[in-house]
Amino acid sequence: MELTFFLRGRFNWRVNSDWDRLCESKQPHKNDSAIGIVFTAFFSIGIILITFLKSSSDLYHILFGNVLAVRSSDMWITLGIGIFILLAVIVFYKELLISSFDPVISSVYGLPNRMIHYFLMTLLTLVTVASLQTVGIILVVAMLITPAATAYLLTDRLWIMIYLSAFFGAVSAVVGLGLSFTYNLSSGASIVLVATILFGSAFIFSPKQGILWRSLKSKRKRTHLKKEASM
Repeated sequence: MELTFFLRGRFNWRVNSDWDRLCESKQPHKNDSAIGIVFTAFFSIGIILITFLKSSSDLYHILFGNVLAVRSSDMWITLGIGIFILLAVIVFYKELLISSFDPVISSVYGLPNRMIHYFLMTLLTLVTVASLQTVGIILVVAMLITPAATAYLLTDRLWIMIYLSAFFGAVSAVVGLGLSFTYNLSSGASIVLVATILFGSAFIFSPKQGILWRSLKSKRKRTHLKKEASM
């Protein structure tokens, strides 16, 4: 990932998010519809531009990532982005929390919800573009969602959820890269597969929301009710 590639990706994703916001606010479309329409449109435009410009970037690597192509400059860019995002979340934690979960209360406190939204989209853009080289544009969506969804099954406290998400993401990356190196597999697919396995384990065995424990609790409750009814 050269710096120019990073800047182009950063610009295009920002335009994409702005169009999402515009479609959502000006037309009677839901947020998921706006994201689906705008994202696929810009994705198609990007593929056409790569075809016409005969870019040196391999489309397969952009879509699915290639960790072996990561250079030292890429790692420094990713490290800088990670430090910036970490500091931003720490400094503006309360503002991001209130604005994301209760925009009405946030407005009452006088917080600029629109500015906070664009700031959050900027952080999301940086994470996405920085991850293109490793897991690719398609699988980066899974890495944004799956570790957080796994943590959500284990706790209700946001700060614990953030730590768990980072932990699951790191474990997925390390184990996935190990599998990729050992068995000559796609790095991005291996990382996402490990993250999905972690999510599946939490989905089944989570003490609070796992389907196994919920079914056991439901069975115990039915047994208890039957005993009370028979008395």
